[in-house]
Amino acid sequence: MTAVHVLTLSLLGAALAMTTVRLLRGPTSFDRIMSLDVLAVLLVSGIAVHGAARDEPANATLLVVIAVLGFVGSVTAARLAGEREEGG
Repeated sequence: MTAVHVLTLSLLGAALAMTTVRLLRGPTSFDRIMSLDVLAVLLVSGIAVHGAARDEPANATLLVVIAVLGFVGSVTAARLAGEREEGG
């Protein structure tokens, strides 16, 4: 593992910590939805960096599945939150 991989994973870890704070503090539901989407992207990025560092292309399927699940989950949550704001 090179210094570039360590630096990249460290920056992703810092972004993960800041996004977790945003998830916990909110203050709105849209902030929390966006932070969940960012967490999915950070997870995909971390797995991609780890796979590149170890030269393992087998994680590509896992990356696609997590990315699609994150996207569908974010769109669904945003749609539900939007409907609640319109109704209430």
